[in-house]
Amino acid sequence: MKNIILYIGLVIVLVGCTKKDGDFLWIDPLLIGKGDLNGSEGIDKQNLVIKNTTDWENLLSKFNNYTLGELQESDINFNTFQLIAVFDQIYGNGGHSIDITKIIENDADIVVTIEHLQTGDDTTVVTQPYHIVKIPASSKLVIFDQLN
Repeated sequence: MKNIILYIGLVIVLVGCTKKDGDFLWIDPLLIGKGDLNGSEGIDKQNLVIKNTTDWENLLSKFNNYTLGELQESDINFNTFQLIAVFDQIYGNGGHSIDITKIIENDADIVVTIEHLQTGDDTTVVTQPYHIVKIPASSKLVIFDQLN
């Protein structure tokens, strides 16, 4: 009985995270974290797909306590979910963002669209924008599409 309830719950979560539209599926990601690092973490500009606890814990070990406290969750079930994490370059001023604006699953792959919705301001603070989301686990190739 427990297994049936767990299965039904998993189906509800997975169906609730997606929307079919023609030959592709819109994926509604769940936010894990979004904001700015201070540039001293040693994280290069990169796009990551994280599919296991070891890789996730290695990334988390680079975050400072403030950033860790800003995450919506850190205990991820990688049997059910995978993470998409994007890190921008380090800027010498604030007001920048890196944004995962769309995730679409096709027959062959998952396309993650990345944009810079905020492009800086006059504040003099070192920042490194990041955005991390959770989506249903998949063996499909993830392709990152940088719009700007």
